[in-house]
Amino acid sequence: MAVLDRGVDISADAAARLAAPSAVRYIKLGQNGRWAPHAFETGTLPFGFTQVDHNLCAAADWADVRAALVADGRSPSGASQGVRELRDFYELDDSALWITFADGHLWWAFAAPDVAPLPNGGDGAPRRSRKTLDGWHHHALDGEPLTIRSLSSALTRVASFRMTLCKVEREAYLLRRLRGEPEPLHAEATAARTSLQVVARQMIGMLDWRDFEILVDLIFARGGWQRSSAVGDGEVDVDLVLESPVTRETAWAQVKSRANQAVLDDYLERFRCDGSCQHFFFAVHESATSLTLPPERGLHLWQGDALAAAALRAGLFDWLIQRTR
Repeated sequence: MAVLDRGVDISADAAARLAAPSAVRYIKLGQNGRWAPHAFETGTLPFGFTQVDHNLCAAADWADVRAALVADGRSPSGASQGVRELRDFYELDDSALWITFADGHLWWAFAAPDVAPLPNGGDGAPRRSRKTLDGWHHHALDGEPLTIRSLSSALTRVASFRMTLCKVEREAYLLRRLRGEPEPLHAEATAARTSLQVVARQMIGMLDWRDFEILVDLIFARGGWQRSSAVGDGEVDVDLVLESPVTRETAWAQVKSRANQAVLDDYLERFRCDGSCQHFFFAVHESATSLTLPPERGLHLWQGDALAAAALRAGLFDWLIQRTR
């Protein structure tokens, strides 16, 4: 089944090619990616080397290509590297996978084998190109956007290499991401975290009321919130008044040993009437039924799994172990 990608379908053929590409190459689309917008719009794979004639490459006359690069001032090793890049561009077949980075995403494509010469537009313009089979894509087969921040730096660092075209070291990782397949170690870590969360929830259930208050206070402290009132002191309607020193946002925090939906609704109404804070936290140790809050920004309900997850994010698993030994 094809996947929609910014108005362009990932064809079944392209998806099948991802199963076993003949090669994987990173290609830089011009200095600082200047050719990328046109390449994405036209579905092309542009390449440079202004000083090398297209006909020499098309004829696979690589000795003369190397001589042309040396004559242009390249060192012997630099000329050899240039020949390797040009040979890849001209000789890799239509099952070779090409990737690049632009607009905060990884983009990928397969290209037809024919190379077309382009007019000499100067040093900053491409001199040859290949036509992609079905355009450039920046989503995986499962529809997930391939944002650079979601990818391992072990893969994205290839963009910092000086070469215009080069091999990709983390091929297996790249292909798993493009296919939408889980990373084995990531899946293992996710399962371990889920197990920790189950145990953390059970340990929180074993805490007495005083330790529960301490736990909630520690979660806020490790999250950077600073309290301006102690638990249960000074305020009629609220247990804790908090402030973020970074954003200057403020929060109400209510900590309850037991509560039902009516109690939660009552405190939410008090928070709304007060209107002085941007966030409302309601942490409850025990509840006969599952509680709910409206899906609004700034409203946070900590009970059960949500409370256990907050404790783990705050690095309090060892603390829970000490309190339940």
